[in-house]
Amino acid sequence: MHESWQEFLKAEFNKPYFKELASFLHSEYENKVIFPPKKLVFSAFTTNLAEVKVVILGQDPYHTPGAAEGLAFSVPPSQPIPPSLINIYKEIDNDIGKHVNPSGSLRNWQKQGVLLLNTVLTVEAHRPKSHSGKGWETFTTAVISYLNNNCDRLVFMLWGRDARNKKSLIDSSRHLILEAAHPSPLSAYNGFFGCKHFSKCNEYLTRHDKTPIEW
Repeated sequence: MHESWQEFLKAEFNKPYFKELASFLHSEYENKVIFPPKKLVFSAFTTNLAEVKVVILGQDPYHTPGAAEGLAFSVPPSQPIPPSLINIYKEIDNDIGKHVNPSGSLRNWQKQGVLLLNTVLTVEAHRPKSHSGKGWETFTTAVISYLNNNCDRLVFMLWGRDARNKKSLIDSSRHLILEAAHPSPLSAYNGFFGCKHFSKCNEYLTRHDKTPIEW
């Protein structure tokens, strides 16, 4: 994790809810197959807080072997591109032209200041949303509140119901809030396709003297 998050994370890790969550996770990792691997759970927080410009908020990690790497929607370059990410790339292509990523890895977005965060950071193999309601939502609520209060002119992309539930934490006079359906094949046609979040994001960043993202 990047040192810029140290103060915030230390405070959260010491709270009762997180200690309960940590105990639950310890048991889960000991007795079940959990994704992502322990060492990758907080991969999103290797992003320098001072460089964050965009927050993409998803649901929970991929629940199939080898896919989850601690960054929302991203998979290692060796993995097939998941259906949700295929739809994200389709929207980028339709919105601003050809996407630049040759694989399903979104680490180049992260390097540009995109925080790729899920509302829940772990999942049991083949059981989507199996770690919902265990404490992660409290943690990610704290993350969003911290970003809202300590950063200026961020773009928040809230995809899906779980992400959109965080909208009330964000001050729309200080940040841009973009909402859409989840890019999953089950919901992408309900408002994700055609949302034009990527062009809207870059227009906002440019207007506030920030370098736009190469999507």
